[in-house]
Amino acid sequence: VQLVESGGGSAQAGGSMRLDCAVSGDTASVYSMAWFRQAPGKKREGVATIAPTGPTRYADSVKDRFTIDRDNAKNTLYLQMNALKPEDTAMYYCAARMGLLCDPIPSDYDYWGQGTQVTVS
Repeated sequence: VQLVESGGGSAQAGGSMRLDCAVSGDTASVYSMAWFRQAPGKKREGVATIAPTGPTRYADSVKDRFTIDRDNAKNTLYLQMNALKPEDTAMYYCAARMGLLCDPIPSDYDYWGQGTQVTVS
């Protein structure tokens, strides 16, 4: 399975941005998927997760601002980010794991994208 993120860049505080993650090599619908982020000097943290059947989980820091979604027909994962804050600045990674378990623990995920940088000022 290959994951390729896109959509990162720079934004002003209060703005919006959407990240996409294209999945290839297998059918995305069988995977639990997640967005993680890592800021310089900090641990990688789970931002949002989505199970194959749709249930989602969010970190408290992004709840009500970020929305994770998936289009299994397009083999694509999305992260819509609204009301961006400077503390959202980080490298954002898409990740996938086989099965229904959908928790925000990096070591539980088998496949990772290269990451896309998000900078909020």
